[in-house]
Amino acid sequence: MEQSVVKTIMLAGSILVFPVVAFITSILFCPRVLIKAYNWYWRLRLGMVVRYSHSGSYRFCYSSRGTPGGATPSVLLLHGFSATKDMWLPIIKHIPRNQHVVCVDMPGHEGTSRTGVEDYSIQGQVVRIHQFVQSIGLDKRPFHLVGTSMGGNVAGVYAACYPAQLTSVTLMCPAGLVYPTETEFMIRLREMEKNLQEESSIPLIPSTCQEMEDMLRLCCYTPPKLPRQVMRGLLDNRVPNNGFYREVFMEIVGEKSRHSLQEKLHLITTPMQVIWGKADKVVDVSGAAVLQATLTNCQVELLDNCGHSVALERPRKAAKFIMDFLSAQEINSKDNKKLS
Repeated sequence: MEQSVVKTIMLAGSILVFPVVAFITSILFCPRVLIKAYNWYWRLRLGMVVRYSHSGSYRFCYSSRGTPGGATPSVLLLHGFSATKDMWLPIIKHIPRNQHVVCVDMPGHEGTSRTGVEDYSIQGQVVRIHQFVQSIGLDKRPFHLVGTSMGGNVAGVYAACYPAQLTSVTLMCPAGLVYPTETEFMIRLREMEKNLQEESSIPLIPSTCQEMEDMLRLCCYTPPKLPRQVMRGLLDNRVPNNGFYREVFMEIVGEKSRHSLQEKLHLITTPMQVIWGKADKVVDVSGAAVLQATLTNCQVELLDNCGHSVALERPRKAAKFIMDFLSAQEINSKDNKKLS
């Protein structure tokens, strides 16, 4: 009897120990699992559910929380170049639970269909995001659109093309402008332009841990100090996609897309919020003045000690800016209805 109990306990113990050992082993020998597990954990903790929608044969992957029709409009967030929907998790953490939020993987990124260059230009991405909005019924009532970097470029052009669908827009360090002051990165990019068709190194597409560290220094005012295994995991998740990233990069810095937002500014009538890190080394903060001078309804928020990655460096502040802006827009909308 006692022997059978001991065997049972040992068996139960081995069943419990096996997944723990397997998890630790996966971290040591496959660090990318750690990153995926971390994102899964935070999505679960924040109540973000991964879903899929389709427009014909094209598949969109997105995560969402809450339902439309609350006190404030739904919020759709568009990530930047080579990122994923999960880049917004630090900001989602500071957004009220009753706020309906949707984070979508941009065309070709993560779980969204990967097709061809026609979908990777800024205008091509705008068309695909419009299809996504229709596929989940987000166009049934006006919503607030947020975009950062490349996603900011797309969000701005979206506002120019589909103003009736939006209550307002937030752009974080958007690409696509003519900047009065150019960053060293932009100057270097222009110098590299003639050789981009070759296998020249692009700072935003790292292939080694050192290049990954250099990219973080470029994008952050205070780069995060990550353990080597975490850095390896981040890199392992990116490297298999580097060919795709290069294809997208070539398209968005090409003549057709480089100044897409600048060229559409005269068509934007939607209330605009601009959030920019003063120490942005990718696209210069002088772009905020361009937007404020051109748009009639534009509110600018500049962040000290912050670079290009606002969502990573100032998530709490960014979330507060967005929610305060949404509340202000709702009050203005109600006041205008009373006057009319």
